[in-house]
Amino acid sequence: MIGSLGDVIFVATAETIRTLDEFVRKSAGRWAKHEVLGRKPLSQWIGPGLDTVSFTMRFDVFYGVNPRNEMNKLLELERSGKSLDLIIGGKAVGMDQWVITSLEQKWERIDSKGNVLAGTASLSLEEYMRR
Repeated sequence: MIGSLGDVIFVATAETIRTLDEFVRKSAGRWAKHEVLGRKPLSQWIGPGLDTVSFTMRFDVFYGVNPRNEMNKLLELERSGKSLDLIIGGKAVGMDQWVITSLEQKWERIDSKGNVLAGTASLSLEEYMRR
């Protein structure tokens, strides 16, 4: 097992390939700017901001998954608003959990009966702090 997002498992076996690509994690500090008459503003460190993560997942019937079902599962997670654990390489990513802030689906190959044969999902996550 490569990792997981909630109950979505990232795995590469002889029967099934459900992996992630283009993983990007961003972090930034929070700064306040205080205006000063006749001078440049003064900066004040407030604290760390919420991290964001983005990645893509590719689904293909030839790799043992149903692309439409896989993308529907991600859509349900996004629409639920639930916070999820993000685990990569057996280690948690971030300080707490993550929420899906956006999901983009691309249905790349569709057969003559309307079955999605291949597609990708691009996810954006934001750190969710409970405390």
